Amino acid sequence: MNREHPVLETRDLTIRFGGHVAVDHVSCAFNRGTLTAIVGPNGAGKTTYFNLISGQLRATAGKVALNGEDITRMSVPARTEKGIGRAFQLTNLFPSLTVRENVRLVAQAKARKGFDLFSIAENHVELIERAEHVLAEVRLLDKAGLAVSALSHGDQRKLEVALMIALGPQVLMFDEPTAGMSVDEVPVILDLIRGLKADADRTILLVEHKMDVIRSLADRIIVLHNGALVADGQPAEVIASPIVQQAYLGRDPDEIESAVGETANA
Repeated sequence: MNREHPVLETRDLTIRFGGHVAVDHVSCAFNRGTLTAIVGPNGAGKTTYFNLISGQLRATAGKVALNGEDITRMSVPARTEKGIGRAFQLTNLFPSLTVRENVRLVAQAKARKGFDLFSIAENHVELIERAEHVLAEVRLLDKAGLAVSALSHGDQRKLEVALMIALGPQVLMFDEPTAGMSVDEVPVILDLIRGLKADADRTILLVEHKMDVIRSLADRIIVLHNGALVADGQPAEVIASPIVQQAYLGRDPDEIESAVGETANA
């Protein structure tokens, strides 16, 4: 595949809820081997934009394209099959099963062998090997035999990432991955995302409020404000912009409107 072409692209992507435009004609392309942070004030449309990309919401107008294919009207499972994975939004952990079995079941589904909770694991050697490879990648292999219910909150987050990886996505989406985590757990998750980023075949999108996290991980930052894309560039450049200064450092709101107007007229 030609690496010069974007893996993921949104074109004039828009969603309205009644008279409110939550995402307003956002056009943006995401290339292979990059991690893009999506930032903005509360209510800016970041998670809504994520939901439009992953399929939880249907667009009012515009398109989502994956490897040049229009996936705008596809369901969440269809988009997952195509290669879009979203972490920290999963609700299909089986708490009474082991960590290994949770990942094996996802690998089994990916291999189109169907779900069979009562099958004997030893009959699926290749699936177990795949599960353990994924668990090693997220640093959970030493806990493979534990029940999910015995895991800490941070380790359950890591398991959710493992389930996503087991599906083999091209695009990995993280929506506030450090939210609700202890101070000790945050570096572990950041190291995990950093390790995923090292694979040049992956494209990572990250919604995050913590600027130190963004600085340490992002190759690029895009900024949403009132649902519109108002900044897009290198981290240092974007962090210094008025829109980000207002969102994170509390500068005068009038500066935001001025920045938005200048961006729109650029």
